[in-house]
Amino acid sequence: MPNQLANETSPYLRQHQDNPVDWFSWGEQAFDLAKQRNVPVLLSVGYSACHWCHVMAHECFEDHETANLMNKLFVNIKVDREERPDIDALYMDAVQAMSGRGGWPMTVFMTPDGRPFFGGTYFPKPSFIQLMNAINDAWHNRRDDIDNNISALVESLDRTAQIKPDETLPTIDLFHQAVNGLSQTFDANWGGFGGAPKFPSTMSLDLLLRSFLNNGSPTTRNMLTTTLDAMASGGMYDHLGGGFSRYSVDEKWLVPHFEKMLYDQALLVRVYTHAAVVFNQPKWRQVVEETIEYLLRDLRHDNGGFFSAQDADSLDDQGHSHEGHFYVFTPAQVGAILPEELVDTALQWYEITDAGNFEGSNIPTRLNHRGEFKRTNEVDEIRSLLLEARSLRTWPLLDDKVLTEWNAMMTSSLVEAAILFDRQDWLDVAQRNGEFMLRELRDENGRWLRSWQESGVPQARHRALASDLANLIDAFTRLGEATGKSTWINHACEAADQLLSNYWDSTNFGFFTIANDAEQLIVRQKDLLDNATPSANSTAALALLRLGALTGNKKYHDAALNILRLFSRIAASAPSAFSNLINAIHLQNVGVTEIAVTGSRADLLKELQKNWLPTAVVAWGEKYDSPIWSDRPEGFAFVCQNYTCAAPASTIDELKKSLRSILN
Repeated sequence: MPNQLANETSPYLRQHQDNPVDWFSWGEQAFDLAKQRNVPVLLSVGYSACHWCHVMAHECFEDHETANLMNKLFVNIKVDREERPDIDALYMDAVQAMSGRGGWPMTVFMTPDGRPFFGGTYFPKPSFIQLMNAINDAWHNRRDDIDNNISALVESLDRTAQIKPDETLPTIDLFHQAVNGLSQTFDANWGGFGGAPKFPSTMSLDLLLRSFLNNGSPTTRNMLTTTLDAMASGGMYDHLGGGFSRYSVDEKWLVPHFEKMLYDQALLVRVYTHAAVVFNQPKWRQVVEETIEYLLRDLRHDNGGFFSAQDADSLDDQGHSHEGHFYVFTPAQVGAILPEELVDTALQWYEITDAGNFEGSNIPTRLNHRGEFKRTNEVDEIRSLLLEARSLRTWPLLDDKVLTEWNAMMTSSLVEAAILFDRQDWLDVAQRNGEFMLRELRDENGRWLRSWQESGVPQARHRALASDLANLIDAFTRLGEATGKSTWINHACEAADQLLSNYWDSTNFGFFTIANDAEQLIVRQKDLLDNATPSANSTAALALLRLGALTGNKKYHDAALNILRLFSRIAASAPSAFSNLINAIHLQNVGVTEIAVTGSRADLLKELQKNWLPTAVVAWGEKYDSPIWSDRPEGFAFVCQNYTCAAPASTIDELKKSLRSILN
């Protein structure tokens, strides 16, 4: 008989609806029951594309002996970390404080009022049963030990809210310090930073691109080209279907953790787009095009939203689940799929051998031909046939929830790629995604929600977090710049006003993760670190600086500066953990360049849109209330800082001259 997770919209939670565990979703019902029974709460947090979450589910949560013990000793709550990153972040901090490491699945034992006292990550069945019995014994016989643990732990969880702002703003020195730090950890052989496992570090790469635009350093160029070529040559990049897996387990980018996340596609499309334009590299444009093809083919809802992820695991012909099975080939499989005359070329191009590169099979790669992606017609035919054959396999699970934060992030990236590569079709997709979010992810009072799933009742749920709104501001601002439609700027302002009204810390500055009128957890944290995704506060700082420059609204500009003051000291201690925030510091120190194109001057606009201009904002088309439009005659481009402008440009040469004088 299904447990209470059968009523949830999250595909991850629904995966557990038939477990013999009496799972609850997060909410008062579970905590009230724990109080009535005087038992701890067992919180399990994971996500649909998580391999080890599936392993623990199979070993423990599908096992009747384990489930019976869980039901006897605890009230059990299951949380999708992607739907509720606020819950995940809070209790992950606790687990890391207790054990020195974190990860998923996350297992936390807490009091009936939500205070954690023990936690860890993956537990195999024997150790999990042993642990549960020990927790039960401590709960009933050594409660003082638990209470002492709780007091110290809860105090440490509140630390992000207690950070005091600095009176001074961080200087450009912090930007240069970050570039230097990245050069110290750079892997000169395989690119990236540090050793295995390797993550894409997209925000750090964008930071290096900004640095290269400033000084043209050959060292910085080498770090960028080595990393971008190597990432797209290894198995972390899907050479048949496009798109990237989450990370590589080795230093060569060869073997990925095979799950594909929407946010990774958004961030990698962004950095490969920027780099392709800066270095005039068609091969990186190809990576962008293939990644967007993947998104539109496999991760897009018919109404315009983007799904969250595809699983790492898939079923073989015998119905057994294996990580990466969907993606790998043997020479015999290639021979069975392709005409005989294409087989040798296919094996050579995708480096497929009898020995294999992953568990006796082959992840298609270009590792021995790094950076060589341009295919012949023959290889295009091979790719198409292998992809078609692969699509007949049992597909990895699709997590078909639509998250506001990740969709807004994807919209921003699509807009940039559409403008820089002159792809109106991508811009149309981005606008449809923006319209989807406006239509489906707000409640009747206009407040933003975080998650939508088509079969849910209601379809949209969970109050938006600061990261959702910060990314919406950026997405709507960029849609306004790309389309010339003032309504997108208005939507950006509405999202910014909601963020400032409901999430702002008027004492210590910055944005709390949770709105002031939403459900409150045991402490109210702030999202500060740039991890797999940019933090809410770094995203907001960049977005508000840009929106403030477009609208002239001082409250957006001032809020951004106050966010930066919050980071003056902490970012200096570990710059690589704050790359996106340091990009905002760079923008503030260099100054935002405001560009207005008045009247019908498509030629001047096109010239602007050929270049990646990370420190500029662009207004054209429909006018809105802003000094950027004040006293501007029609038919010119105005390049300004603080609304003080160079001479109006009426020709492309004059525009280039104005840009050089401001941007340098």
